[in-house]
Amino acid sequence: MRKITVGLIQQSNTANVDENIKKLTTNIADCAAKGAQLVVLQELHNSLYFCQTEDTNLFDLAETIPGTSTEYYANLAAKHNIVLVTSLFEKRAPGLYHNTAVVFDTDGSIAGKYRKMHIPDDPAYYEKFYFTPGDLGFEPIQTSLGKLGVLVCWDQWYPEAARMMALKGAEMLIYPTAIGWESSDTEEEKSRQLNAWIISQRGHAVANGLPVISVNRVGHEEDPSGQTNGISFWGNSFVAGPQGEFIIQAGNEKQENLIAEVDLERSENVRRWWPFLRDRRIDEYAGIVKRFID
Repeated sequence: MRKITVGLIQQSNTANVDENIKKLTTNIADCAAKGAQLVVLQELHNSLYFCQTEDTNLFDLAETIPGTSTEYYANLAAKHNIVLVTSLFEKRAPGLYHNTAVVFDTDGSIAGKYRKMHIPDDPAYYEKFYFTPGDLGFEPIQTSLGKLGVLVCWDQWYPEAARMMALKGAEMLIYPTAIGWESSDTEEEKSRQLNAWIISQRGHAVANGLPVISVNRVGHEEDPSGQTNGISFWGNSFVAGPQGEFIIQAGNEKQENLIAEVDLERSENVRRWWPFLRDRRIDEYAGIVKRFID
């Protein structure tokens, strides 16, 4: 049986990058001490979620890959003998930046990276100002623990992205995330948004017969412009099995390190019971590559 112990770090951040990284370092060590073989961090974990405003000075947060952060997290992965999924603001060239997940193997080497493909542009989530859409495709990253289908945040709403990773052999889907509520949202609207987020990702697990790991941040972050009341990140990080069942789930108010066991052999069994890949009508799906079918 192929079972992997996974650690999810749901953390709140401040404007002090060094403090955020110090906290992450402690949390990574905690997960490893509890047996985690794979540790997943939230989206853009080194800093605040800076996309609430459009500010050219914030490009100074970006760094090259390889660079300072990749060296630091590579050393942590090797020290704790873990596969580590990170999320960084990549400076590819002057004026060219990406939202990039970097995966480190147990020896500290970079197993691969994924550049976020779907880039939102909504109030308080002005990501198109900062990030160029990814150009590495939907390629699973081979590690010593298996093939990881790493996607990032807004990607989690798109069944096409999950399916492409599954069709290319991903053994699990992983979503570093930063998503939350604006304070003017009603309680009913908050509930609808959170449930839609959870349902969408559990749906990807079911449709593809794969476990899903989703790691969100938590806590309130102010809007520097004062135009909104900031974002209250809703946490609720979770692991779902290949039938969408919850294996573990965090709350929406506090920082938590979650430890869960993922059984990759179960995916094989579920796909035998529910052979969705077998029954796909690939001969009738040509329209999916169109923007809209009139």
